[in-house]
Amino acid sequence: MSDATDSKLTVHRGMATWGERLAPLEEFRRATARVGRQLSQAERLAEQQRFLEQERDTTPLEGPYSRVVVFGGVYNNHLALEAVLDAAHKHRAEAVYCLGDLGGFGPSPEKVWPLLLEGEVRTLRGNYEESLAGGREDCNCGYTDPRDNHFATLSYRYTAENCSSDFKSWMGGLPPRRRIRVGRRELLLVHGSPRQINEFLFDSTSPVSFLEVLLDQESCDGLLCTHTGLHWHRHLPSGRDVVNVGVIGRPANDGQPGVWYTLLEDRDAELGVELLPLEYDHPALALEMQQQGLPQEFIDTLRHGWWTTCLEILPARERSRSRY
Repeated sequence: MSDATDSKLTVHRGMATWGERLAPLEEFRRATARVGRQLSQAERLAEQQRFLEQERDTTPLEGPYSRVVVFGGVYNNHLALEAVLDAAHKHRAEAVYCLGDLGGFGPSPEKVWPLLLEGEVRTLRGNYEESLAGGREDCNCGYTDPRDNHFATLSYRYTAENCSSDFKSWMGGLPPRRRIRVGRRELLLVHGSPRQINEFLFDSTSPVSFLEVLLDQESCDGLLCTHTGLHWHRHLPSGRDVVNVGVIGRPANDGQPGVWYTLLEDRDAELGVELLPLEYDHPALALEMQQQGLPQEFIDTLRHGWWTTCLEILPARERSRSRY
């Protein structure tokens, strides 16, 4: 820590920011106590209960299953989609779920649709599907950096121009969430988060207390999401699970050209969660991308496994693992 940073921290010790000035912490506490609400323990518990209560989710429950395969972010990668469907067959999965974002990044969007239908993939509507079906100008990916948005715009326009109206209409009819039962556990499947379709739930910025509240609010035993492009699993103190299932459309910024998906199994005492790598013919996809005139930055990522775009949205811990 630098001397300047340490000096700033020292100045704030025992102080509170009050408007435009610093005030002693005890003075601030006394002032807020005079104007704030004082709640009894019973009132406090009632307020907490009201916060956790939501309208009852009427999403139908699917299953029960003993083994399912789940993935997100196809990103037009029809070769990886073929590979994950083959893997699901080898796992003898009873169902296959895709958590949305069918388009973007890769080539030939229309090749994805028949694979999803023939593979009986139960698909959610992500932000990409919402935008394509609604005729929007952008993917609503949630990026804030101008360079990231530049490449997001290129891939979105390419996908929109190469998707048939029938495919877009089908996307618009997909559900935004699903509920499944694996063994005795009820799991909620969403794209970004239960709160927002394009919310990024990164491992380093999703504390246990926040995740426990999300599951309390949704009355579920587990949450499955995607959108970030980076897979992770957290087994919570309550015994419940939160899983970012990964994406099959592009590498996980780990220097490997392979991609990731998730296998869930009923293991009686616990939910079995396996985050699994997937190999596919990435050189063939890179060649197809080149022939389609997609950005060289995308092709480089596909070949060497390091992201060259969409980096600025990453939290510090995830960004520190990047090559670029």
